[in-house]
Amino acid sequence: MSMTRTRIGRWALLLGLIALLAGCSGMRIVDSDVRAFSADQGVVAPYTYRFERLPSQQALGEPRERLEAIVQAALTQVGMERDDAAPRYSVAVDLQVARDPRAPWDDLPYWGRWQRGSIVVLPSGAVVHSPMLAMQFDIPYYRREVRLLVRRLSDGVVVLESRANHDGRWSDDSAVLPAMLEAALRDFPNPPTGVRRVNIEIPR
Repeated sequence: MSMTRTRIGRWALLLGLIALLAGCSGMRIVDSDVRAFSADQGVVAPYTYRFERLPSQQALGEPRERLEAIVQAALTQVGMERDDAAPRYSVAVDLQVARDPRAPWDDLPYWGRWQRGSIVVLPSGAVVHSPMLAMQFDIPYYRREVRLLVRRLSDGVVVLESRANHDGRWSDDSAVLPAMLEAALRDFPNPPTGVRRVNIEIPR
């Protein structure tokens, strides 16, 4: 009986370590809530564009250029070509990032955080659920929104509007933002109207 318990404990510990290693490697999912709207005629070829900057955005300098470089890469993936000399469309992009000291659920009472707790493997091999681990530290929580407007230059009509929202712990904008833009441009140039959840896998 003692040997059986020891073997079970060892297996539980091994499975716990495997789960921990799996969580620290591989891929992660950026889940974005996407809202897209397009005009009747929509975006048609040739898909040439230039960036449109608001007066408040023109003085941002290098940060704005880095953002536009990320957006340009995403637009290239869906077939749009930047052509500042003879564009058919203009693309306006707006990014909002809010950093909270903790996640919304971190302020719940202890009993309200049970599902947000952590799995712990004890030295004995027992696997237990510990809600306390989820409340010992304040971990920043990020709320992001990226919005794209594609305007037809011949008449000034906005032919495509798409925005993606993502909330999470990850602080690396350079990795999360491309995934959000990919989600915002899903099914370009004729995305379905309304709200949908789009999951994009990126390296951890």
